[in-house]
Amino acid sequence: MKRRSFLKGAAWAVAGAAAAPLLSSCVREKGSPDLGVAGDFHFGPGGSFKLLQFTDTHYIAGDPRSERALRCAEEMIETERPDLIIHTGDIVFGRPDIESAMEILRPLAESGIPWAVALGNHDSQFGSTREDMFAAIRELPGCVNLPPKDGVYGCSNDVITLSGAGGPEHVFYLFDSMDAVILKGEEEIHCYDYIRHNQIAWYRAHSERFTRENGGVPVPSMAFFHIPLCELSEALAAGILPLSGTNGEPPCPSRLNSGLFAQFREMGDVKAIVTGHDHDCDYVLDYGQIHFIYGRFSGGDTIYNHLGPNGYILSDTHTAPGTVSGCRVFQFNEGERGFRTWVRLCGGAVQQQLDL
Repeated sequence: MKRRSFLKGAAWAVAGAAAAPLLSSCVREKGSPDLGVAGDFHFGPGGSFKLLQFTDTHYIAGDPRSERALRCAEEMIETERPDLIIHTGDIVFGRPDIESAMEILRPLAESGIPWAVALGNHDSQFGSTREDMFAAIRELPGCVNLPPKDGVYGCSNDVITLSGAGGPEHVFYLFDSMDAVILKGEEEIHCYDYIRHNQIAWYRAHSERFTRENGGVPVPSMAFFHIPLCELSEALAAGILPLSGTNGEPPCPSRLNSGLFAQFREMGDVKAIVTGHDHDCDYVLDYGQIHFIYGRFSGGDTIYNHLGPNGYILSDTHTAPGTVSGCRVFQFNEGERGFRTWVRLCGGAVQQQLDL
């Protein structure tokens, strides 16, 4: 059985057993739109700002296969010294799940650097509800995530701004792409969840406000979440090639398309969609005037990862212990609408230096 098929089967076995109560616990009572931001950050003295993305740490407390993930987190933070860290999910991959999250997020909490998470599908599959996991994470020092929003599906939906002298110059949206969903009439078939309409409405309310306050000009924005969108598969099927990086496996989005990509295009602000989820991918691809960007696998050996130190695939039949983990980094300069991105590997190597 191929590694990805096995992983999916294992995930559905866990999610299917508890999907109904798990998902319903994250549906909140409808209320007034929450337009608060989790943090408003500013450029440093040199007019720059650095954001570091971790993804798919898949940590299990007490499991020696996780040790490399912890070393990776410590090394990446020490090497890059970012101004903000975002973890795009699949923080843990086993029991005890909350203890596992506390351990792998400890380097972030002890760094003195503000950080936030967008939960992944595995972060509510090992005993704790999604809300309990998120509440425990929010208690850690440095976490800027706000409590779940009334009327917005999921837990880790947040907005972070990066401001210059004249106000926000970049906006970072964090979405909870959830876990799995069971479709009526297809109970025997499970699929990854999707970003819901009330999450889209929440995003649009923020986007409209930022555009209005910016004199009618959309503020350049990025969307961070775990599970990629269907449009990435569409782009690859159309023959569009990555600008850089490794495409080691097909994307695994939801079967359902809620129209988030169309809303990004309509609002005209989101210029990049940054995800994880597919461990053998770390590429950047342009489609529909939006950059689709994978983070670099940041985990250890608890789950598959075949990306070698030079970005190539080491094996398609088994996990290769010691394959190089890392992170993706974004750099923003005051007064510039674009950004620079690169992949930093454990051991110090830098790949994919791109100006976008």
